[in-house]
Parts: sequence; C-alpha cells; structure tokens
Amino acid sequence: MKTLFIDKDIKYIGSQLAPHWIYKNFKIQGDAIVAFKGECKVDLTEMVDIEDVINNEPIYSKYMLSFISEQFGIGLTEGVLRQRLLMSVIKELLEERGVFVVRNGDDLMIDGKKLSVSIATKSITSVLIHTGLNILSEGAPVKACGLLSELNISDTDNFAKEVMKRYSEEIDDIILASTKVRGVTER
Repeated sequence: MKTLFIDKDIKYIGSQLAPHWIYKNFKIQGDAIVAFKGECKVDLTEMVDIEDVINNEPIYSKYMLSFISEQFGIGLTEGVLRQRLLMSVIKELLEERGVFVVRNGDDLMIDGKKLSVSIATKSITSVLIHTGLNILSEGAPVKACGLLSELNISDTDNFAKEVMKRYSEEIDDIILASTKVRGVTER
C-alpha cells in the first residue's frame, strides 16, 4: 500500500471520500493512504454515516489530522475490518507515547472525550476510509480532545507518517501471509 503525507492544509468537507480522489489529486494509483491537516466541516448533506444524519450530528473540528484510504478488490465488511485495524494502529502509537486510549469500535476516546471520527464505505470500485483525529478540540460539537490541545503531541506530521507506515506494513503483511499457506480439504 502506498502512503503520502500532504504537506498543505486541506479542509475536509466529506466530498474527498470519493473513488479515485487520491489518484486524481496526487497521482497515486491503487491501494493507498494519505494524510493531511486542516479544518473539518462535514455537513449533513455530505455525511456517509446514516446514523449521524438521522441523529442530526454533523462533524466539525477546527483543526484535524485526516487520513483517507482507498483500497480495491475488497468488500465493505473487510473494509470495516481494515478501518478497525487503522484505529488499533493509532491506539498503539498513542499508547507508546504514554496516552491511555479506549477504543470502542471505530471511536478513540481519552478520559471520556472523543479524539476521532471514522467511517468506511463502499464505492462502485473500492472501499474508502476516512479517519480524523482532532488536533485542536475547541469548537467541537461533542466532548472532544485533541492531539495538541490535550495530549501535547506537537509532531503531528511525524505521527501521521508513522501511522501510515505501520498501517501499510500491516495490510501488506496480511496479504503476504495469505499467500504462504496451503489450502486444506475435508479429511
């Protein structure tokens, strides 16, 4: 899986969660994950999570670290599993920095405050994942915490690169592991 840290602020509005967005904008074809920072404001009209729409819960963060991944040749259930793997990678990295994190499905919580937003969905050609981590928590519509504002993680660029590196290695290793076993039949 290819990775790219985009070194310019991009406002995440939800429309980026679209097939081939990474390829069209950054010329990376195939399975990939990219990261960028910027404001996050997803109106209900752009929401993919129907539960959030029903509950009238738009997403907002003054400054967020966003990850977008597009992966081909898998179904939505496997995509959700890969989304959960991404959340576990982030949790592990935060814990290596001494932060106690509770993962509940695709949510990361610290002291009862929400650090993350995440969704996996299926397009006609791929599975798409967006995961956002608050960098700053003020202005969020829920009790939130931020990488910088509460956790004092100032090297968010390096953190993002390490998340992508580990996630990419995990996915590549899973695919490789599936090629080294022989099939079994009923005995």
